[in-house]
Amino acid sequence: MKLCAIDVGLKRIGVATSVFGDIVTPQEPILRKNRDQAASDVDKFLTLNQIDKLIIGYPSSSIDMQNRIRHFSGLLKFGGEKIFVEEDMSSIEAEEQTKGIIKHKRDGKIDSIAASIILKRYLGCL
Repeated sequence: MKLCAIDVGLKRIGVATSVFGDIVTPQEPILRKNRDQAASDVDKFLTLNQIDKLIIGYPSSSIDMQNRIRHFSGLLKFGGEKIFVEEDMSSIEAEEQTKGIIKHKRDGKIDSIAASIILKRYLGCL
């Protein structure tokens, strides 16, 4: 089963996949110009990679972001199963894991590493 996790942000969407069991790979992030374009880009990625299940990071600490993420997930045409998974602290954890390894620019790499953390949580790998 091919899995994909997304970490939905206001400017970028982090993306990670798992194609072989518990091996999780961060992917290129999706830059968000507007929600319709971002949803279309996520759908294209899911289709191209033949994803079966989508794991969506979901913050327990922000009702506003919960509403935004639920709305965004509703825009997706993805026909597979969608599962919401706790994402709290995944971005901070991603930054901690990469200190001294990658420069923390606003290019979305941290967002995709955060998505990989979310997917690992789902898989029970952490």
